[in-house]
Amino acid sequence: MQYFNTDSLSILMLGALAVVLVPVLIHSLIYFRDFKATAKRTSVYFAALAVLTAALAFGYTANHIVLTWVFTEITTLAAGVLIYHHRDALALEAVWKYIFVCAISVTLIFVGILFWSLALIHCGSSDLSYANLTLHQQQMNPLWLKLGYIFIFAGFTAKMGLFPMFTAGIDAKDNAPSPVSAMLSAPLVNLGFTGIYRSYAVLALSPDGSWARVMMVATALLTLFIATTYMVKIRNYKRMLAYSSIEHSALVILGICFGKAGIMAALLHLLMHSLVKSGLFLQMPQLAKTYGTKMMDSMGGYLKLNPTGALTLLLGLFSITAIPPSGMFITELKIFIAMLASGHWYVMVLCALFLTVLIWAICKSIISVIFLPMAEEDELKAPKIKVSPAENICILILFIGAIYLGYFCPGYINELISDASGLIF
Repeated sequence: MQYFNTDSLSILMLGALAVVLVPVLIHSLIYFRDFKATAKRTSVYFAALAVLTAALAFGYTANHIVLTWVFTEITTLAAGVLIYHHRDALALEAVWKYIFVCAISVTLIFVGILFWSLALIHCGSSDLSYANLTLHQQQMNPLWLKLGYIFIFAGFTAKMGLFPMFTAGIDAKDNAPSPVSAMLSAPLVNLGFTGIYRSYAVLALSPDGSWARVMMVATALLTLFIATTYMVKIRNYKRMLAYSSIEHSALVILGICFGKAGIMAALLHLLMHSLVKSGLFLQMPQLAKTYGTKMMDSMGGYLKLNPTGALTLLLGLFSITAIPPSGMFITELKIFIAMLASGHWYVMVLCALFLTVLIWAICKSIISVIFLPMAEEDELKAPKIKVSPAENICILILFIGAIYLGYFCPGYINELISDASGLIF
């Protein structure tokens, strides 16, 4: 049995990881230039980042659900070290919350694996590779199969940022260094998706496939509702981006529930989200140098203080809210079309309502930062450190890359996406 396999899905995820990792490393160097740290703390940071990257790569390529579970747990430990980088009270609280919720999540995955083991025993097999699980899906006990998937799905929601475990990443992304937040919001989200997608593929074409889709649609809609509720009132830039991540995770889950067209749109959406969201988090150090805060109520006049950064942020705003020229506009439209084609117009209407409020909330916050003047008392307190326009190069490349994927997706990526959708349809 092959324990690791570079299939189309893993190649897509590895590609996204490689593309995001380069600007993360570059901006990590910029971060340590501007926010001094001891040599020991810097070494620990880069060592933990290397472990996180390796665990992600092995998690994407794992051909066995136990291995996926193991490498998911390793990402928790590595991410915990990175989240605690600042060594202050907020970082300590964030890392304990993250480890506590993720510990519960990996326990749920383990319980789900045990249930699937019981289901396989009745088939005379003990091989928990994804291929073998799919091969025996018709003979597996439906009760253990369903129970196992419920626990496995719930466990991976901590990494992907879905209800009920979405809380794991909010404080973590808020208090971690911005390059780490970029890793948590893109490659780590992709690992959660990989675990859910491969597990869903086991029962997607079985008689229990429709039951699984109903559960996933309900979870995604509830996640969208939660993101909408928080987004309306949130004023912290990094927390806003964290809740935006759970919104896009919900859209991706909805996409894979509505046929091959929906799955292909969801996979492309996930790739573009990786580029855009990591770029938006990498913009945070520039805001910190300009304003000395994460609170958007204390920001304003960004276009005047950092013109290049403001225009880059504006492009990121269009991209993340799926406003043209955003490539995400194309994939969200395709996901909505897939919903209509399958007769689930009411799901599309609910999504459209939630997204309308979300887009309004994000645009209202970011546009006020870019264009509206600062309050006089905030202007006096702001450090207004000059930011080099060159710091936006990597971020712009990520945003432009996402636009290119949406409108001019290369044929080989389309082939990989089509092949990856074949795991289910």
